[in-house]
Amino acid sequence: MSTRELARSLLDQVPESKLLYVVAYLQGVTTPEDDETPNAETLEAFEELDNGGGHTYNGPVENLIDSLLGDESA
Repeated sequence: MSTRELARSLLDQVPESKLLYVVAYLQGVTTPEDDETPNAETLEAFEELDNGGGHTYNGPVENLIDSLLGDESA
């Protein structure tokens, strides 16, 4: 029995109440990994950085969060 045939056989044994989980998993593993295209807002931020604008941060995440929260309370 091939792996594909085994998968079909097992799929037939999955109760209807759990089939949604199997379908969701299968959709996740059949989507190409490189299919994650950035949205328009992200592309705009990339362009801003490429043109010398925006802000970059290279320190610890904790310090970044503190600085961002500090900016909000000012």
